[in-house]
Amino acid sequence: MIVTFEYRNKKFCSNLANPIDLSIPMKEGSNTVNAWYVDDLKIEPVRNEHFLGSVAEGGNVNFRNIFFNPHGHGTHTECVGHIDQQVHSINDVFERHFFTAELVTIQPEIWASDDEWRSAGDHVILERQLDAVLKKEPEALIIRTIPNPESKARFRYSNTNPPYMCDTAAKAIREAGIQHLLIDLPSVDREKDGGKMLAHKAFWNYPDAPELKSTITELIYVPDQVKDGKYLLEMQVAAFVNDAAPSRPVIYEIE
Repeated sequence: MIVTFEYRNKKFCSNLANPIDLSIPMKEGSNTVNAWYVDDLKIEPVRNEHFLGSVAEGGNVNFRNIFFNPHGHGTHTECVGHIDQQVHSINDVFERHFFTAELVTIQPEIWASDDEWRSAGDHVILERQLDAVLKKEPEALIIRTIPNPESKARFRYSNTNPPYMCDTAAKAIREAGIQHLLIDLPSVDREKDGGKMLAHKAFWNYPDAPELKSTITELIYVPDQVKDGKYLLEMQVAAFVNDAAPSRPVIYEIE
């Protein structure tokens, strides 16, 4: 299926029959990604005196409860409600689901010295590393960090001090007009930052004038064979009334 679309007075086309899925699926057990100190995701049949939700155990249908945390168990998309006292739902954010996007590969740089909450040796995405891609002014920015082993999709991130983004880089992304930021890390902020959440706040312009229609998608995985460049992005987000929800970002090559 070929679609033609216009962006900034230029026409492009994409083949929707060739999707590239950037999501890490949420699944049970320990052989999958996990972050933020949460227990493993659990999927259990409903069992009570009136009903058995397992065909294998003699029930008529499979009917399972799922216990998970969107932030810790796989690819998820979040809105400013993640850091605001006021309730904002990710389900209210999207008025459309297709966007122009730029994929860029970045090797986070090593932070040189200790300060109040950062440590020498931290791996940080800096503003100057984004200069070239931000000049292209896409609607969405997809960041693949390196190294990028396939095991990243199964990594247990808790207490590992993963790479993160400098708040000035997050601010530059917002000021470039980018509404949707996607990254293959558990957070744009440092794992232990004393609750500062500076990159989140910079991207959402919080609390000054919060960007209610902007989102951050974390824990994606971009395979090595996918080249940097321009794509058509489709944001598939589960309809949860919550600050965040499981998501499936899909990209299509632009011809």
